[in-house]
Amino acid sequence: MHPTRMAARFGISPSTLRNYEAKGLIPPSIRSANGYRSYTEEHAAYLACIQAMAPAFSIEMTAEALRLLREDKLDEALWFVKERELALYEQKRRLEALIADLMNEERDPQQAGRSERLTLQQASVRVKVPKSAIRYWEKAGLLAAERDPDNGYRLYGPSDLQLMRLLGVLRNTVYSADTVMLRQAVAEAASAEADGRQALRIAADAMAHMNKLNQAQMRGVSFLYRLIRTTRPEGLNDFPVWERRLMEKTAERDDK
Repeated sequence: MHPTRMAARFGISPSTLRNYEAKGLIPPSIRSANGYRSYTEEHAAYLACIQAMAPAFSIEMTAEALRLLREDKLDEALWFVKERELALYEQKRRLEALIADLMNEERDPQQAGRSERLTLQQASVRVKVPKSAIRYWEKAGLLAAERDPDNGYRLYGPSDLQLMRLLGVLRNTVYSADTVMLRQAVAEAASAEADGRQALRIAADAMAHMNKLNQAQMRGVSFLYRLIRTTRPEGLNDFPVWERRLMEKTAERDDK
């Protein structure tokens, strides 16, 4: 298939297609006698996998998984992807714990420790994120720390800790329009000295984003499996009879 047609099939530009090839995300194109590039259904399987996986795992991690696959390191590729799925699950658990704490604080404001102020070191230990991350968030306008009038050290209150925990959950998620909006909401909450109710709303939006990301990861993995089944079926365990029959019927339908 001509590069322009193949690129249009997946909603990308021919230059992006060439870039994928140059970076090794897809196999080398077939060259005709006159030197023109041509692409096959194998290339289409790779492109479908990239388009499905990149929004869920990032283009960098997708490229690494495909690199391992092309080096015939099937199990390493699958475990690499699984590790990213587990990381999202751990982020979800942290967010659920934060939401539970916020709800408890709303029911019992006394336990929130409204007057408590922590130093940078104490806050880092409390929310389990590096001090460098907290400094970066403050520099980016996502946090607004008070300053100790005696020594000028940063001081963080309960609302700051809530926002830090939110940012900590979002820290390793795939960059997207959703994460941009969530970070903007955190920045607005920091500048307005938001209460727990606003933090809860942001946390609920973050959970909706994680649910969407979880679905995207499942879709990405399904296309990765299709790619493996198409290009390296010998690497998989024996297909069950029902799957083999389904594959044959799909192939017959595609040939018509």
